[in-house]
Amino acid sequence: MDVAGQIPHHPRSIPTRRHEAGVLSPIETLFPAWDATFRFLFRPFDRHRWITLSVVCLFLGGGTSTAAFQWGFGALPIDLHASDLLLRIRLMMAQNASLIVLAVAFSLGLVLSLIYTRCVLRFVLIDAVIKREVAIRENWKSMEHYGRSYFLWLLGVVGAVAVIVCGAAIASIRILRFIRDAGYPEWVPTLFLVVELVAVVGVGVLVAIIITLTDDLLAPLIYAEHISLPAAWRIVLNMARHDSGTFLFYIVLRFALGMGISIGVLFVLFPVLMGLSSGALVTAAVVILALRVVGLAWVWNPVTFALGALALSIFTSMLFALLSVIGMPGQVYLQNYGIRFIASRVPSLATLCRAGAVQRGGR
Repeated sequence: MDVAGQIPHHPRSIPTRRHEAGVLSPIETLFPAWDATFRFLFRPFDRHRWITLSVVCLFLGGGTSTAAFQWGFGALPIDLHASDLLLRIRLMMAQNASLIVLAVAFSLGLVLSLIYTRCVLRFVLIDAVIKREVAIRENWKSMEHYGRSYFLWLLGVVGAVAVIVCGAAIASIRILRFIRDAGYPEWVPTLFLVVELVAVVGVGVLVAIIITLTDDLLAPLIYAEHISLPAAWRIVLNMARHDSGTFLFYIVLRFALGMGISIGVLFVLFPVLMGLSSGALVTAAVVILALRVVGLAWVWNPVTFALGALALSIFTSMLFALLSVIGMPGQVYLQNYGIRFIASRVPSLATLCRAGAVQRGGR
């Protein structure tokens, strides 16, 4: 009751959708990410930008499942006798120890180079999504220190997981030997192996979640705040601690989106792969038929091996190109999805996103 003796009238309060204004939920982030991706890729459509983004996304995974590679290689029109080739290579390497060292060094260097390139290009993609323009050469230099930090952290994570897995494998062998020597029932070692398999799968899922969160949420935060990766982890973990349900739902929805995009890309890619494989089949048949006309037969020798390797390289390159071009929009959308989700919680990143949209719209 007020001083006039009247009961004050309180308007009915409208409940807010969240405790903090402007913060987007995982569901509410879907459309802003879609709108930003559509404007980036199609308004206007730029063929050079598509090709450049496809190259970037090729090193980031392309946004598709590896089932496309397996299906494509299985559709090759010639029998490569992979087991025989591997056996010959093993015999050759066994006779030359230097080849083993060289192959191991080359493989390790290639893998590390690809991982380093992926780490740097992750920030190149983030810069392109935020500014809505892509320039690999210019952004590589400015983003390389972020990528290097990510690379070292990723090596640490992978190395730690490898050490843990190797240690667990050695310990499990000793434990299984002890169980069998102690005369326990047969179901005990079986149960132990099942538990160990579940643990290995759980570790793999955990590593996948960590890398996904780093790509989606931490990398944009590092880009906007110019902070280190451990500092970004502290910020994101603090957010997740106060809103664990939202972040857990984001992880589930994010993996569902990735799976849905992979299925969609493979659905689009299937007829393209059919045409590509049919073309390869016709080409191989024509070559073999032409050899038979002139009285020759296809046999594996150094010349035909080189020709087969060249044909396989061309087929693989075309397959990679198709995967990257068709899967690129999905990869860009997923990156946009993570950026819009975390940007609603980080003012500096939200400011960069708005500035990029305004700058692009003014052109």
